[in-house]
Amino acid sequence: MSTATQTVHTGQQETAFARLPVFVVAALAGAALLATSGRYAHGFDELYFLMAGREHLAWGYFDQPPLIPALAGAMDSLFPGSLVMLRLPMTLAAAAGVVVTALIARELGGGRGAQVLAAGFSATSGVIIVSHWIGTYVFDPFLWTVIIWLVVRWVRTRRDGLLVWAGVVTAVSLQTKFLIPAFWAFALISALVLGPRELVRRPKLWLGAGIATVVTVPTLVWQAKNGWPYLIMNDVVSAEFPGTWPFLRDGFLTAGVGAGALAFVYGIVRLICSRELRGYRFLGVAIAAIIVAFLLLHGRSYYLMSVFALPYAAAATGFVKHVPRWRWMAWPALVLSAVITVAGLPIYPAGMTRTSIGPVNLGSAFAGGELPQQDLVKAIGETYAAMPPEQRARTAVYAEIYPFAAATEFYGPRYGITNVYSGHRGYWYFDRPPESADSVLFAGFDPDLLRPYFAEVTPVVEGLLWRYDGRRGSWDEIWPSLERR
Repeated sequence: MSTATQTVHTGQQETAFARLPVFVVAALAGAALLATSGRYAHGFDELYFLMAGREHLAWGYFDQPPLIPALAGAMDSLFPGSLVMLRLPMTLAAAAGVVVTALIARELGGGRGAQVLAAGFSATSGVIIVSHWIGTYVFDPFLWTVIIWLVVRWVRTRRDGLLVWAGVVTAVSLQTKFLIPAFWAFALISALVLGPRELVRRPKLWLGAGIATVVTVPTLVWQAKNGWPYLIMNDVVSAEFPGTWPFLRDGFLTAGVGAGALAFVYGIVRLICSRELRGYRFLGVAIAAIIVAFLLLHGRSYYLMSVFALPYAAAATGFVKHVPRWRWMAWPALVLSAVITVAGLPIYPAGMTRTSIGPVNLGSAFAGGELPQQDLVKAIGETYAAMPPEQRARTAVYAEIYPFAAATEFYGPRYGITNVYSGHRGYWYFDRPPESADSVLFAGFDPDLLRPYFAEVTPVVEGLLWRYDGRRGSWDEIWPSLERR
Protein backbone atom coordinates (compact mmCIF):
# COMPACT_ATOMS: atom_id res chain seq x y z
CA MET A 1 0.00 0.00 0.00
CA SER A 2 1.44 3.38 -0.98
CA THR A 3 2.25 6.12 1.51
CA ALA A 4 -0.10 8.44 -0.35
CA THR A 5 -2.97 6.04 0.06
CA GLN A 6 -2.19 5.50 3.76
CA THR A 7 -2.31 9.25 4.29
CA VAL A 8 -5.79 9.42 2.86
CA HIS A 9 -7.41 6.79 4.96
CA THR A 10 -5.42 6.94 8.21
CA GLY A 11 -4.11 10.48 8.55
CA GLN A 12 -7.20 12.55 7.76
CA GLN A 13 -9.49 13.21 10.68
CA GLU A 14 -13.23 13.34 10.20
CA THR A 15 -14.57 16.85 10.54
CA ALA A 16 -17.85 17.74 12.17
CA PHE A 17 -20.88 17.92 9.92
CA ALA A 18 -22.20 21.48 9.58
CA ARG A 19 -25.71 20.16 9.99
CA LEU A 20 -27.72 23.32 10.62
CA PRO A 21 -26.36 25.62 7.88
CA VAL A 22 -26.23 22.82 5.31
CA PHE A 23 -29.83 21.85 6.03
CA VAL A 24 -30.84 25.50 5.80
CA VAL A 25 -29.28 25.78 2.33
CA ALA A 26 -30.95 22.51 1.25
CA ALA A 27 -34.28 23.63 2.71
CA LEU A 28 -34.13 26.94 0.83
CA ALA A 29 -33.51 25.09 -2.45
CA GLY A 30 -36.32 22.67 -1.69
CA ALA A 31 -38.66 25.49 -0.69
CA ALA A 32 -38.01 27.33 -3.97
CA LEU A 33 -38.88 24.19 -5.89
CA LEU A 34 -41.91 23.43 -3.76
CA ALA A 35 -43.26 26.96 -4.10
CA THR A 36 -43.04 26.82 -7.90
CA SER A 37 -43.82 23.16 -8.55
CA GLY A 38 -47.54 23.86 -9.03
CA ARG A 39 -46.81 25.90 -12.16
CA TYR A 40 -47.77 25.79 -14.97
CA ALA A 41 -48.86 22.40 -16.22
CA HIS A 42 -47.30 19.02 -16.93
CA GLY A 43 -44.18 19.00 -19.11
CA PHE A 44 -44.33 16.80 -22.19
CA ASP A 45 -41.73 14.38 -20.87
CA GLU A 46 -43.56 14.33 -17.55
CA LEU A 47 -46.75 13.32 -19.31
CA TYR A 48 -44.89 10.60 -21.18
CA PHE A 49 -43.44 9.22 -17.92
CA LEU A 50 -46.83 9.54 -16.26
CA MET A 51 -48.82 7.79 -18.96
CA ALA A 52 -46.17 5.10 -19.37
CA GLY A 53 -46.34 4.31 -15.66
CA ARG A 54 -50.07 4.76 -15.14
CA GLU A 55 -51.43 3.13 -18.29
CA HIS A 56 -48.55 1.07 -19.71
CA LEU A 57 -46.55 -0.12 -16.71
CA ALA A 58 -43.81 -2.53 -17.76
CA TRP A 59 -40.36 -3.78 -16.74
CA GLY A 60 -38.78 -1.63 -19.41
CA TYR A 61 -39.35 0.85 -22.21
CA PHE A 62 -37.81 1.77 -25.52
CA ASP A 63 -35.98 4.74 -24.01
CA GLN A 64 -35.61 4.05 -20.28
CA PRO A 65 -35.82 1.59 -17.41
CA PRO A 66 -39.06 1.43 -15.40
CA LEU A 67 -38.47 3.41 -12.19
CA ILE A 68 -39.49 6.95 -13.16
CA PRO A 69 -42.64 5.91 -15.07
CA ALA A 70 -43.63 3.71 -12.13
CA LEU A 71 -42.96 6.54 -9.67
CA ALA A 72 -44.88 9.08 -11.78
CA GLY A 73 -47.81 6.71 -12.15
CA ALA A 74 -47.86 5.97 -8.43
CA MET A 75 -47.74 9.64 -7.42
CA ASP A 76 -50.57 10.49 -9.80
CA SER A 77 -52.65 7.58 -8.55
CA LEU A 78 -52.15 8.69 -4.94
CA PHE A 79 -52.62 12.40 -5.67
CA PRO A 80 -54.58 12.65 -8.94
CA GLY A 81 -53.79 15.70 -11.00
CA SER A 82 -51.51 17.32 -8.39
CA LEU A 83 -48.41 18.84 -9.95
CA VAL A 84 -46.92 19.55 -6.52
CA MET A 85 -47.15 15.95 -5.39
CA LEU A 86 -46.11 14.53 -8.76
CA ARG A 87 -42.93 16.60 -8.57
CA LEU A 88 -42.34 16.15 -4.82
CA PRO A 89 -39.89 13.21 -5.21
CA MET A 90 -37.68 15.36 -7.45
CA THR A 91 -37.90 18.28 -5.00
CA LEU A 92 -36.75 16.00 -2.20
CA ALA A 93 -33.99 14.47 -4.33
CA ALA A 94 -32.67 17.91 -5.29
CA ALA A 95 -32.60 19.05 -1.65
CA ALA A 96 -30.98 15.78 -0.57
CA GLY A 97 -28.36 16.20 -3.30
CA VAL A 98 -27.37 19.52 -1.72
CA VAL A 99 -26.81 17.76 1.60
CA VAL A 100 -24.82 14.89 0.07
CA THR A 101 -22.59 17.37 -1.78
CA ALA A 102 -21.77 18.94 1.58
CA LEU A 103 -21.04 15.47 2.99
CA ILE A 104 -18.55 14.89 0.16
CA ALA A 105 -16.80 18.14 1.10
CA ARG A 106 -16.66 16.86 4.67
CA GLU A 107 -15.01 13.63 3.49
CA LEU A 108 -12.38 15.72 1.68
CA GLY A 109 -11.50 17.40 4.97
CA GLY A 110 -13.70 20.45 4.55
CA GLY A 111 -14.93 22.17 7.67
CA ARG A 112 -18.06 24.17 8.25
CA GLY A 113 -17.30 26.85 5.66
CA ALA A 114 -16.33 24.39 2.92
CA GLN A 115 -19.38 22.23 3.51
CA VAL A 116 -21.77 25.16 3.33
CA LEU A 117 -19.98 26.52 0.25
CA ALA A 118 -20.25 23.14 -1.52
CA ALA A 119 -23.93 23.00 -0.59
CA GLY A 120 -24.33 26.50 -2.01
CA PHE A 121 -22.78 25.48 -5.33
CA SER A 122 -25.22 22.59 -5.57
CA ALA A 123 -28.24 24.64 -4.48
CA THR A 124 -27.61 27.30 -7.14
CA SER A 125 -26.89 24.99 -10.06
CA GLY A 126 -29.07 24.11 -13.01
CA VAL A 127 -29.90 20.84 -11.28
CA ILE A 128 -32.36 22.79 -9.15
CA ILE A 129 -34.03 24.31 -12.19
CA VAL A 130 -34.58 21.02 -14.03
CA SER A 131 -35.84 19.48 -10.78
CA HIS A 132 -39.05 21.36 -11.52
CA TRP A 133 -40.03 18.24 -13.49
CA ILE A 134 -40.15 14.59 -12.62
CA GLY A 135 -37.72 12.83 -14.94
CA THR A 136 -34.90 10.35 -15.33
CA TYR A 137 -32.45 13.18 -15.98
CA VAL A 138 -33.36 14.73 -12.61
CA PHE A 139 -33.29 11.70 -10.32
CA ASP A 140 -30.22 9.97 -11.74
CA PRO A 141 -27.77 12.83 -10.89
CA PHE A 142 -28.84 12.50 -7.25
CA LEU A 143 -28.10 8.77 -7.33
CA TRP A 144 -24.67 9.36 -8.89
CA THR A 145 -23.96 11.90 -6.13
CA VAL A 146 -24.78 9.33 -3.44
CA ILE A 147 -22.63 6.68 -5.13
CA ILE A 148 -19.68 9.06 -5.43
CA TRP A 149 -20.05 10.04 -1.76
CA LEU A 150 -19.97 6.36 -0.75
CA VAL A 151 -16.84 5.75 -2.84
CA VAL A 152 -15.13 8.88 -1.48
CA ARG A 153 -15.98 7.81 2.07
CA TRP A 154 -14.60 4.35 1.37
CA VAL A 155 -11.31 5.87 0.22
CA ARG A 156 -11.00 7.67 3.54
CA THR A 157 -12.27 4.95 5.89
CA ARG A 158 -11.83 1.64 4.02
CA ARG A 159 -15.16 0.46 5.41
CA ASP A 160 -16.10 -2.13 2.83
CA GLY A 161 -19.77 -2.09 3.73
CA LEU A 162 -19.94 1.25 1.92
CA LEU A 163 -19.20 -0.58 -1.32
CA VAL A 164 -22.22 -2.82 -0.83
CA TRP A 165 -24.39 0.23 -0.35
CA ALA A 166 -22.84 1.73 -3.46
CA GLY A 167 -24.00 -1.39 -5.30
CA VAL A 168 -27.53 -1.01 -3.91
CA VAL A 169 -27.73 2.61 -5.08
CA THR A 170 -26.27 1.54 -8.42
CA ALA A 171 -29.15 -0.93 -8.72
CA VAL A 172 -31.61 1.94 -8.27
CA SER A 173 -29.70 4.05 -10.79
CA LEU A 174 -29.94 1.23 -13.32
CA GLN A 175 -33.71 1.35 -12.92
CA THR A 176 -33.57 5.07 -13.79
CA LYS A 177 -31.06 5.33 -16.63
CA PHE A 178 -28.36 3.05 -18.01
CA LEU A 179 -25.52 5.56 -17.65
CA ILE A 180 -24.02 4.59 -14.27
CA PRO A 181 -21.86 1.77 -15.73
CA ALA A 182 -19.83 4.54 -17.41
CA PHE A 183 -18.88 5.90 -13.98
CA TRP A 184 -17.87 2.50 -12.63
CA ALA A 185 -15.89 1.58 -15.73
CA PHE A 186 -13.82 4.76 -15.71
CA ALA A 187 -13.46 4.83 -11.91
CA LEU A 188 -12.19 1.24 -11.70
CA ILE A 189 -9.83 1.59 -14.64
CA SER A 190 -8.50 4.81 -13.13
CA ALA A 191 -8.10 3.12 -9.73
CA LEU A 192 -6.06 0.32 -11.33
CA VAL A 193 -3.74 2.87 -12.91
CA LEU A 194 -3.52 5.50 -10.17
CA GLY A 195 -4.65 3.66 -7.07
CA PRO A 196 -6.14 2.65 -4.78
CA ARG A 197 -5.80 -0.68 -6.61
CA GLU A 198 -7.26 -2.58 -3.68
CA LEU A 199 -10.66 -1.09 -4.54
CA VAL A 200 -10.96 -3.52 -7.43
CA ARG A 201 -10.01 -6.45 -5.19
CA ARG A 202 -12.60 -5.82 -2.51
CA PRO A 203 -15.12 -8.70 -2.40
CA LYS A 204 -17.88 -6.39 -1.20
CA LEU A 205 -17.46 -4.23 -4.29
CA TRP A 206 -18.36 -7.25 -6.38
CA LEU A 207 -21.12 -8.22 -3.98
CA GLY A 208 -22.61 -4.80 -4.63
CA ALA A 209 -22.14 -5.31 -8.36
CA GLY A 210 -23.96 -8.64 -8.09
CA ILE A 211 -26.89 -6.99 -6.31
CA ALA A 212 -27.10 -4.35 -9.04
CA THR A 213 -27.01 -7.04 -11.73
CA VAL A 214 -29.72 -9.19 -10.15
CA VAL A 215 -32.04 -6.22 -9.65
CA THR A 216 -31.57 -5.22 -13.29
CA VAL A 217 -32.35 -8.66 -14.74
CA PRO A 218 -36.11 -8.04 -15.31
CA THR A 219 -35.35 -4.86 -17.26
CA LEU A 220 -32.68 -6.62 -19.28
CA VAL A 221 -35.10 -9.45 -20.03
CA TRP A 222 -37.66 -6.92 -21.29
CA GLN A 223 -35.00 -5.31 -23.50
CA ALA A 224 -33.93 -8.70 -24.87
CA LYS A 225 -37.51 -9.75 -25.64
CA ASN A 226 -38.09 -6.51 -27.52
CA GLY A 227 -34.89 -6.50 -29.57
CA TRP A 228 -32.78 -4.27 -27.28
CA PRO A 229 -34.53 -1.02 -28.26
CA TYR A 230 -32.48 1.03 -25.79
CA LEU A 231 -29.49 0.51 -28.06
CA ILE A 232 -31.46 2.31 -30.77
CA MET A 233 -32.00 5.17 -28.33
CA ASN A 234 -28.26 5.83 -28.45
CA ASP A 235 -28.64 6.61 -32.15
CA VAL A 236 -31.58 8.90 -31.37
CA VAL A 237 -29.53 10.86 -28.83
CA SER A 238 -26.55 11.08 -31.21
CA ALA A 239 -28.78 12.42 -33.99
CA GLU A 240 -29.85 15.25 -31.68
CA PHE A 241 -26.27 16.22 -30.74
CA PRO A 242 -25.98 20.01 -31.10
CA GLY A 243 -22.21 20.11 -31.64
CA THR A 244 -19.12 20.26 -29.45
CA TRP A 245 -19.35 23.91 -28.40
CA PRO A 246 -23.10 23.87 -27.50
CA PHE A 247 -22.56 20.63 -25.58
CA LEU A 248 -19.71 22.10 -23.51
CA ARG A 249 -21.38 25.50 -23.13
CA ASP A 250 -24.70 24.10 -21.94
CA GLY A 251 -23.13 21.38 -19.83
CA PHE A 252 -20.79 23.68 -17.95
CA LEU A 253 -23.28 26.53 -17.60
CA THR A 254 -25.72 24.09 -16.05
CA ALA A 255 -23.18 23.82 -13.22
CA GLY A 256 -24.13 27.40 -12.36
CA VAL A 257 -24.09 30.58 -14.39
CA GLY A 258 -22.53 32.40 -11.44
CA ALA A 259 -20.11 30.56 -9.17
CA GLY A 260 -20.96 26.97 -10.08
CA ALA A 261 -19.35 26.73 -13.51
CA LEU A 262 -16.05 28.11 -12.20
CA ALA A 263 -16.23 25.80 -9.19
CA PHE A 264 -16.84 22.80 -11.44
CA VAL A 265 -13.76 23.51 -13.54
CA TYR A 266 -11.57 24.39 -10.54
CA GLY A 267 -12.75 21.30 -8.70
CA ILE A 268 -11.83 18.95 -11.54
CA VAL A 269 -8.39 20.54 -11.86
CA ARG A 270 -7.85 20.29 -8.13
CA LEU A 271 -8.91 16.64 -7.99
CA ILE A 272 -6.42 15.76 -10.71
CA CYS A 273 -3.52 18.01 -9.72
CA SER A 274 -3.67 18.70 -5.99
CA ARG A 275 -1.36 16.71 -3.71
CA GLU A 276 -3.85 17.20 -0.90
CA LEU A 277 -6.43 15.16 -2.81
CA ARG A 278 -4.09 12.64 -4.43
CA GLY A 279 -6.00 9.76 -2.92
CA TYR A 280 -9.05 10.86 -4.88
CA ARG A 281 -7.17 11.62 -8.10
CA PHE A 282 -8.59 8.51 -9.74
CA LEU A 283 -12.09 9.95 -9.36
CA GLY A 284 -11.04 13.29 -10.86
CA VAL A 285 -9.53 11.49 -13.84
CA ALA A 286 -12.66 9.34 -14.13
CA ILE A 287 -14.91 12.43 -14.18
CA ALA A 288 -12.76 14.07 -16.85
CA ALA A 289 -12.89 10.86 -18.90
CA ILE A 290 -16.68 10.67 -18.53
CA ILE A 291 -17.05 14.22 -19.84
CA VAL A 292 -14.87 13.39 -22.85
CA ALA A 293 -16.79 10.15 -23.46
CA PHE A 294 -20.17 11.90 -23.37
CA LEU A 295 -18.80 14.45 -25.81
CA LEU A 296 -17.33 11.92 -28.23
CA LEU A 297 -20.40 9.68 -28.10
CA HIS A 298 -22.67 12.67 -28.77
CA GLY A 299 -24.48 12.50 -25.45
CA ARG A 300 -26.71 15.17 -24.01
CA SER A 301 -25.21 18.08 -22.13
CA TYR A 302 -27.36 17.47 -19.06
CA TYR A 303 -25.57 14.15 -18.51
CA LEU A 304 -22.84 16.25 -16.89
CA MET A 305 -25.15 17.06 -13.97
CA SER A 306 -24.35 13.63 -12.58
CA VAL A 307 -20.71 14.54 -11.90
CA PHE A 308 -21.08 18.03 -10.43
CA ALA A 309 -20.97 17.14 -6.73
CA LEU A 310 -17.37 15.95 -6.26
CA PRO A 311 -15.79 18.89 -8.16
CA TYR A 312 -18.02 21.26 -6.15
CA ALA A 313 -16.72 19.70 -2.94
CA ALA A 314 -13.09 19.80 -4.10
CA ALA A 315 -13.46 23.44 -5.16
CA ALA A 316 -15.06 24.44 -1.87
CA THR A 317 -12.38 22.81 0.27
CA GLY A 318 -9.61 24.35 -1.82
CA PHE A 319 -11.19 27.78 -1.88
CA VAL A 320 -11.66 27.91 1.88
CA LYS A 321 -8.16 26.64 2.57
CA HIS A 322 -6.14 28.63 0.06
CA VAL A 323 -8.00 31.90 -0.59
CA PRO A 324 -7.60 34.57 2.13
CA ARG A 325 -10.85 36.27 3.09
CA TRP A 326 -12.67 33.81 0.86
CA ARG A 327 -16.04 34.79 2.34
CA TRP A 328 -15.82 38.24 0.78
CA MET A 329 -15.59 36.60 -2.63
CA ALA A 330 -17.71 33.48 -2.22
CA TRP A 331 -20.92 34.78 -0.72
CA PRO A 332 -21.59 37.61 -3.19
CA ALA A 333 -21.00 35.12 -6.01
CA LEU A 334 -23.40 32.64 -4.42
CA VAL A 335 -26.03 35.30 -3.88
CA LEU A 336 -25.78 36.20 -7.57
CA SER A 337 -26.03 32.50 -8.49
CA ALA A 338 -29.06 32.11 -6.24
CA VAL A 339 -30.81 35.05 -7.92
CA ILE A 340 -30.10 33.55 -11.35
CA THR A 341 -31.38 30.16 -10.20
CA VAL A 342 -34.63 31.60 -8.83
CA ALA A 343 -35.03 33.57 -12.08
CA GLY A 344 -34.83 30.24 -13.92
CA LEU A 345 -37.81 28.84 -12.00
CA PRO A 346 -41.45 29.40 -13.04
CA ILE A 347 -42.13 32.46 -10.90
CA TYR A 348 -43.68 34.51 -13.71
CA PRO A 349 -47.23 35.09 -14.99
CA ALA A 350 -48.23 32.37 -17.42
CA GLY A 351 -48.65 34.88 -20.25
CA MET A 352 -45.15 36.34 -20.00
CA THR A 353 -43.40 35.94 -23.35
CA ARG A 354 -39.84 37.00 -22.54
CA THR A 355 -37.76 33.90 -21.85
CA SER A 356 -34.22 35.26 -21.36
CA ILE A 357 -32.15 38.24 -20.35
CA GLY A 358 -28.84 37.96 -22.13
CA PRO A 359 -27.36 34.57 -21.23
CA VAL A 360 -29.77 34.08 -18.32
CA ASN A 361 -32.78 31.88 -19.11
CA LEU A 362 -35.98 32.83 -17.36
CA GLY A 363 -38.44 30.36 -15.92
CA SER A 364 -41.21 31.82 -18.06
CA ALA A 365 -39.97 29.36 -20.70
CA PHE A 366 -41.65 26.59 -18.71
CA ALA A 367 -45.07 27.98 -19.61
CA GLY A 368 -44.21 27.91 -23.29
CA GLY A 369 -43.45 24.20 -23.04
CA GLU A 370 -46.26 23.13 -20.74
CA LEU A 371 -49.41 25.11 -21.51
CA PRO A 372 -49.72 24.66 -25.32
CA GLN A 373 -50.33 20.94 -24.89
CA GLN A 374 -53.79 21.63 -23.50
CA ASP A 375 -54.65 23.74 -26.55
CA LEU A 376 -53.39 20.94 -28.79
CA VAL A 377 -55.58 18.36 -27.07
CA LYS A 378 -58.53 20.73 -27.10
CA ALA A 379 -58.34 20.86 -30.90
CA ILE A 380 -58.04 17.08 -31.12
CA GLY A 381 -60.68 16.43 -28.49
CA GLU A 382 -63.32 18.79 -29.85
CA THR A 383 -62.90 17.31 -33.32
CA TYR A 384 -63.24 13.80 -31.95
CA ALA A 385 -66.23 14.67 -29.76
CA ALA A 386 -68.05 16.27 -32.70
CA MET A 387 -68.00 13.03 -34.69
CA PRO A 388 -71.19 10.96 -34.85
CA PRO A 389 -71.09 8.12 -32.29
CA GLU A 390 -70.84 5.40 -34.94
CA GLN A 391 -67.86 7.19 -36.54
CA ARG A 392 -66.11 7.65 -33.18
CA ALA A 393 -66.54 3.95 -32.48
CA ARG A 394 -64.46 3.03 -35.52
CA THR A 395 -61.92 5.90 -35.34
CA ALA A 396 -58.52 5.57 -33.65
CA VAL A 397 -56.70 8.68 -32.41
CA TYR A 398 -53.11 8.58 -33.64
CA ALA A 399 -50.28 11.00 -32.76
CA GLU A 400 -47.19 11.45 -34.89
CA ILE A 401 -44.83 12.05 -31.94
CA TYR A 402 -44.80 10.79 -28.37
CA PRO A 403 -45.38 14.21 -26.70
CA PHE A 404 -48.61 14.59 -28.68
CA ALA A 405 -49.61 11.03 -27.78
CA ALA A 406 -48.92 11.47 -24.06
CA ALA A 407 -50.72 14.82 -23.87
CA THR A 408 -53.74 13.46 -25.72
CA GLU A 409 -53.86 10.34 -23.59
CA PHE A 410 -53.73 12.46 -20.41
CA TYR A 411 -56.16 15.24 -21.33
CA GLY A 412 -58.23 13.23 -23.81
CA PRO A 413 -60.73 11.54 -21.45
CA ARG A 414 -62.56 14.84 -20.93
CA TYR A 415 -63.41 14.65 -24.66
CA GLY A 416 -64.19 10.95 -24.66
CA ILE A 417 -60.76 9.82 -25.91
CA THR A 418 -59.75 6.71 -24.00
CA ASN A 419 -56.96 5.31 -26.16
CA VAL A 420 -54.20 7.01 -28.14
CA TYR A 421 -51.74 5.32 -30.48
CA SER A 422 -48.42 6.31 -31.96
CA GLY A 423 -45.51 4.64 -33.71
CA HIS A 424 -43.03 7.05 -32.15
CA ARG A 425 -40.43 5.70 -29.70
CA GLY A 426 -41.94 4.05 -26.63
CA TYR A 427 -45.54 4.40 -27.77
CA TRP A 428 -45.01 1.91 -30.60
CA TYR A 429 -44.52 -0.77 -27.94
CA PHE A 430 -47.61 0.12 -25.94
CA ASP A 431 -50.43 -0.99 -28.24
CA ARG A 432 -51.79 -0.86 -31.77
CA PRO A 433 -55.29 0.18 -32.85
CA PRO A 434 -57.99 -2.51 -32.84
CA GLU A 435 -59.02 -4.08 -36.13
CA SER A 436 -62.40 -2.39 -35.74
CA ALA A 437 -60.71 0.99 -36.28
CA ASP A 438 -60.86 1.52 -40.02
CA SER A 439 -60.50 5.31 -39.67
CA VAL A 440 -57.87 7.45 -37.94
CA LEU A 441 -57.82 10.97 -36.53
CA PHE A 442 -54.18 11.92 -37.02
CA ALA A 443 -52.40 14.69 -35.06
CA GLY A 444 -49.00 15.68 -36.34
CA PHE A 445 -47.06 17.42 -39.07
CA ASP A 446 -46.67 14.90 -41.89
CA PRO A 447 -49.95 13.73 -43.45
CA ASP A 448 -47.99 11.43 -45.76
CA LEU A 449 -47.08 9.21 -42.80
CA LEU A 450 -50.35 7.27 -42.92
CA ARG A 451 -51.45 8.13 -46.47
CA PRO A 452 -50.27 4.81 -48.04
CA TYR A 453 -52.52 2.82 -45.71
CA PHE A 454 -55.84 4.61 -46.33
CA ALA A 455 -57.98 5.38 -49.35
CA GLU A 456 -58.96 8.92 -48.30
CA VAL A 457 -57.22 11.74 -46.44
CA THR A 458 -59.23 14.79 -45.29
CA PRO A 459 -57.68 17.87 -43.64
CA VAL A 460 -59.50 18.81 -40.44
CA VAL A 461 -57.28 21.52 -38.90
CA GLU A 462 -54.75 22.77 -41.41
CA GLY A 463 -51.22 21.74 -40.48
CA LEU A 464 -52.32 19.77 -37.42
CA LEU A 465 -55.21 17.32 -37.88
CA TRP A 466 -56.24 14.95 -40.67
CA ARG A 467 -58.84 12.22 -40.90
CA TYR A 468 -58.02 9.00 -42.75
CA ASP A 469 -60.74 6.68 -44.02
CA GLY A 470 -60.84 3.38 -45.89
CA ARG A 471 -58.04 1.44 -44.28
CA ARG A 472 -56.03 -0.77 -46.64
CA GLY A 473 -54.86 -3.92 -44.92
CA SER A 474 -54.96 -5.07 -41.31
CA TRP A 475 -53.28 -3.30 -38.43
CA ASP A 476 -51.09 -6.37 -37.99
CA GLU A 477 -49.72 -5.64 -41.46
CA ILE A 478 -49.56 -1.86 -41.08
CA TRP A 479 -48.16 -1.51 -37.57
CA PRO A 480 -44.59 -2.80 -38.08
CA SER A 481 -43.98 -0.17 -40.75
CA LEU A 482 -45.08 2.68 -38.46
CA GLU A 483 -42.27 2.35 -35.90
CA ARG A 484 -40.37 5.65 -35.71
CA ARG A 485 -37.48 6.81 -33.60
